[in-house]
Amino acid sequence: MTCPFEAVAAHLPPTGRILEVGCGHGLFSVLAATEAPEREVVGTDVDGDKIRAASAVADQAQGFEGRLRFAPSRPGEVPAGPWNAIAVVDVLYLIDAEGEERLVRDLAEQLAAGGVLLIKEMAQRPTWKFAIARLQERVAVQVLGITEGDQLTFVEPKEIGRWMSEAGLDVEHHRVDRGYPHPHHLILGRKAP
Repeated sequence: MTCPFEAVAAHLPPTGRILEVGCGHGLFSVLAATEAPEREVVGTDVDGDKIRAASAVADQAQGFEGRLRFAPSRPGEVPAGPWNAIAVVDVLYLIDAEGEERLVRDLAEQLAAGGVLLIKEMAQRPTWKFAIARLQERVAVQVLGITEGDQLTFVEPKEIGRWMSEAGLDVEHHRVDRGYPHPHHLILGRKAP
């Protein structure tokens, strides 16, 4: 209800191998697998408890027949591609800026020809929406410990787009915050066919 998963998923290819980095409890991965039965979806996360919960849901669900799975990963680890799409939804801010840039470049390398990298993060405008998002994440990460991480590094979407462009991707920016109290921003990078 607080994240525009559908707006992000709309940019996924209808078929192929899809990777979600930082999948948490697997909500986006499940959506991606549910919307298109021709997709093979893999979700990874550094939080083993969340991976176990996501795996339990996938194991009990009907209709996935092995095309949805979850696996633990180490920070900064990127499963070998090629991937037709890679999605990173509200994860980069948990990494320092250098680590964010390195991860973005590593993800771009693992894309198949014509593949798409989807990064959904928070913009810093409008400022009132950013203040709400920053407070919510501070509570979730630093107070309650719901999310793995110990810092909050909000990099402007333009900078993330620059990293993607320098990694050889054709970049588009999309505001996806209409109707949400958070400044959701989607950076889409496509690798040349």
